[in-house]
Amino acid sequence: MAATTLRNSANRLNSLWKGVHKTNVYGVGAVPAQQRYQSTAPSMVGRDFLTLKQFSSSEIHQLLWTAMDLKTRIKINRELFQPLKGKSMAMIFQKRSTRTRLSTETGFALLGGHPVFLSPQDIHLGVNESIKDSARVLSRMCDLIFARVYGQDILDDLAAESDKPVISGLSDLYHPLQILADFITLQEKFGRLKGLKVAWVGDGNNITHSLMMGCPKMGMDLRIATPVGYETDKAVMEDAIELANEHGTSITTSNDPMEVAHKADVIVTDTWVSMGQEDEKQERIQEFQGYQIDRNMVSAMADNWVFLHCLPRKPEEVTDDVFYDEKHSLVWQEAENRKWSVMAVMLHLIKDHACQTNRPNFNAK
Repeated sequence: MAATTLRNSANRLNSLWKGVHKTNVYGVGAVPAQQRYQSTAPSMVGRDFLTLKQFSSSEIHQLLWTAMDLKTRIKINRELFQPLKGKSMAMIFQKRSTRTRLSTETGFALLGGHPVFLSPQDIHLGVNESIKDSARVLSRMCDLIFARVYGQDILDDLAAESDKPVISGLSDLYHPLQILADFITLQEKFGRLKGLKVAWVGDGNNITHSLMMGCPKMGMDLRIATPVGYETDKAVMEDAIELANEHGTSITTSNDPMEVAHKADVIVTDTWVSMGQEDEKQERIQEFQGYQIDRNMVSAMADNWVFLHCLPRKPEEVTDDVFYDEKHSLVWQEAENRKWSVMAVMLHLIKDHACQTNRPNFNAK
């Protein structure tokens, strides 16, 4: 049975990839999706936020608009805005974190809510108490569950058993909150998202997978360069190909970083050694030789190129002269936008929100 399932999956993937050779380009020539903008925000109350695959283009646009609305009103205008007063959130962290914990905990408090941080030493999740039982208890005591975990299946199980919304703070498969922050950062820089060419250079990991779910819906072409053996998940690629076809964008895969960097507007990378892969460190560093983003690589990009990294950063991933380039590197703005993006998600899953600032033009030319 398992062999048949794998064989069917492989046949489906091969049919989508028919005629594609060393450098693979998917979705080119597809009819562009209709641009639909709603005058009122689509309600997302009560939904889970586990992957961008679950959200439409208009819903992602709304989350980005709300994040920018909150940033303007709270940071710039110094407005006291606490729509989540009296609400509580359980924060489950199996993995250590700087940006995810700070952005979520401070963001929920800014909105008037009470976040409760729960480390593996604080609760019985999946050890002395099943995920099913934990989810049912947490959802009776809190209005929201936020989880940063290893397996995507843990998030799926929490969401299945909780009657309150569950937000992914990261799993080994996806990191959707990071991509929302990236999109906000690019909108602030370019004044648009549609038409941007994004190059990913590095491991085919959870950040890559979330870009694959988000970029097509925003009208962005995505090019991915990974070493042989470190490609993206095949099932995620299947979904991404379908999204690219649906939205008239392209996804390109290659093993040549310079090829994907050519004329790209944005170049993105991440750690070569994720949490849990420490034993593979030396092998990975060797395999990723030639994937360091440096001046030579960015010289092939568009003139107004920008660099993104979700942090923390290691010198082998990107040289100092690119990472600290004040004109082109947006890593600090990107890190700050983690707060505004998660605030938008937390707010929309608990109650509807009407923005008071002008809607950004995500499709500007």
